[in-house]
Amino acid sequence: MLIGFLIFIFITSAAVWIFLQQPKFGKYPSGSRLERIEKSPNYDDGKFRNLSPTPDLTEGSSYFSVMKEFLFSDRPRRIPTDSIPTTKTNLHTLNPDENVLVWFGHSSYFLQVDGKRFLVDPVFSGAASPIAATTRSFPGTDVYGAEDIPSIDYLLITHDHWDHLDYKTILALRPRVGKVICGLGVGEHLEYWGYDPGRIVELDWNESADLIAGFEIHARPARHFSGRGLRRNRSLWVSFVLITPTAKLYMGGDSGFDKHFRKIGDEFGPFDLAILENGQYDKNWKYIHLLPEEVVQASMDIRAKRLLAVHSSKFALGNHAWDDPLLRVSKLAGERNVHLITPMIGQPVNLRDSTAQFSEWWRGIN
Repeated sequence: MLIGFLIFIFITSAAVWIFLQQPKFGKYPSGSRLERIEKSPNYDDGKFRNLSPTPDLTEGSSYFSVMKEFLFSDRPRRIPTDSIPTTKTNLHTLNPDENVLVWFGHSSYFLQVDGKRFLVDPVFSGAASPIAATTRSFPGTDVYGAEDIPSIDYLLITHDHWDHLDYKTILALRPRVGKVICGLGVGEHLEYWGYDPGRIVELDWNESADLIAGFEIHARPARHFSGRGLRRNRSLWVSFVLITPTAKLYMGGDSGFDKHFRKIGDEFGPFDLAILENGQYDKNWKYIHLLPEEVVQASMDIRAKRLLAVHSSKFALGNHAWDDPLLRVSKLAGERNVHLITPMIGQPVNLRDSTAQFSEWWRGIN
């Protein structure tokens, strides 16, 4: 009996080890990259740390209780049965003089601002997990693929989670990306996947990257975590401040609520647009994702003129109804006089037109 059990443990461990050796898991930082990381004030005892103490789970929750709730509680409409309404904009034929944003669902979006193109956290593989069958995209949301993306001046990666850094997409885009800007340590994945290290710019919190004249990008804190395998927080999660000749944009990445929003607003605000995560939240992990109430407050803290709420409408990674983020944040934004924009997937947003109106496209979808 004991021998049989030990054989089972050995075989299982070997299978897990082999599975984790796949290139899509990336690599942990090493060599000179690790030496730089170890000098970061945000790195301690082999891990990056948040500015504030940030437990994985809310007090009173446990991994057992979370898994039990996830598997056995009533979870209405986590995945829509109807197809999500979308449209498709030909990004290759956009007028280069237009300032436009196109959202691809969840946290992926394209920006063309003052003649430069940016792509943020692209995920076009149809899944957000190393086991694709577990987190398939919602019906109708896969209207864009890597082939629909024109040449990109700057690819921005906020952190290395599977729903933000997609192996298949990153490989397909490689010939069309000028530079990649990401947090410390994320470059190890990209270099392993064939990106020229000379095209990778890794930033610590409160560092900036040199772009062309008139363009600035600043990495600022977020309250989250990182990791693609069994070890967490070996690379850094960031938010971005993008300043162009005519616009000022904030890209929050994934983050729980904290004092960094107010500090960023005091340093750089007001912003023409804030793009903040709103979805895949839960009372059990409230410190690492924003609740809708906090999304609205964060947009006010950073002094945003307009708010785009993302991290929803494509993947079910939380325990709420698929449309709960949009229902709640639209109601709260109205109550607090926050200018929320709600484009469909693929619908162009004119960044120079603050009067554009958007429909509540999610209503009536089962």
